Amino acid sequence: EAQLVESGGGLVQAGGSLRLSCEASGFAFGDYYIGWFRQAPGKEREGISGITHTYGTTYYADSVKGRFTISRNNAKNTAYLEMNNLKPEDTAVYYCAAAYGHSGLVLSLWLDYPRDDDYWGQGTQVTVSS
Repeated sequence: EAQLVESGGGLVQAGGSLRLSCEASGFAFGDYYIGWFRQAPGKEREGISGITHTYGTTYYADSVKGRFTISRNNAKNTAYLEMNNLKPEDTAVYYCAAAYGHSGLVLSLWLDYPRDDDYWGQGTQVTVSS
């Protein structure tokens, strides 16, 4: 059974940093794009960053560009999201997701339009206090 487990969320002051992890199991991690999404109360889910499976090409939404860094370690079946200079508006539940990468998937489009059959984690709360 495919599974994604996020960790590393918590409470941090504005300007602080957190590192989220997304540990995968039950599927061929190295064949999948990994994306990070977030959803704040009362707001729609937002795809904020993604990384491709082979070359590690990355994409960032404007809201996090220059502050967040996505990476992956295929040997450890784990992806990461390093978040720096956090702002109160970054407060949200953060989810990682995986999508099969050998189907011509366009990373930026996937982040805008994730699919029902993608793999999703349960989410981790990030709260940034002002």
